Amino acid sequence: MGIHRLNHAVLYVRDVDRSVAFYRDLLGFTVQMERPGQAAFLQAPDSTNDHDLGLFALGDDATDSPAGRGAVGLYHLGWEVGTLDELDDLARALAAAGAYVGATDHGTSKSVYAKDPDGLEFEIAWLVPAALLDDAAFEQRSQRGRPLDLTREKARYGATTRGGIGVSTEAACGS
Repeated sequence: MGIHRLNHAVLYVRDVDRSVAFYRDLLGFTVQMERPGQAAFLQAPDSTNDHDLGLFALGDDATDSPAGRGAVGLYHLGWEVGTLDELDDLARALAAAGAYVGATDHGTSKSVYAKDPDGLEFEIAWLVPAALLDDAAFEQRSQRGRPLDLTREKARYGATTRGGIGVSTEAACGS
């Protein structure tokens, strides 16, 4: 037996209600349980987990995490979407909300990066299906990513092509 996926992550935030609104309104998470102003447990739109994200309030006086600036710690969480259209829609929504950080073509995956209201970064990725992977995609994966051109990638792979390796669906799990 081995670990086969991440079940949930927990974040400390300044204002739980503000963070709930962000993850709900921009990313489509739903609240599964909450203690208003104190804690909330959210589920991603297509998840089968009890919850994918736990949020706990620290208050407005909490300092930013020093992780990555001279202290060890988590850099970001990464979530998957099913299609490049979904990735594009989320990128536009995040940009409109002022949360968008950038986008990278990693060869085998196409990623958008953003920050939540507390400045905690996250990644949303579409994974190239195994049948569409080629040597160039694997070679690019081992190099520094390049800027993502979603229009080009949609033309190459199809805007509604279902993502590949790592997708937690019954078909991908062998059921």
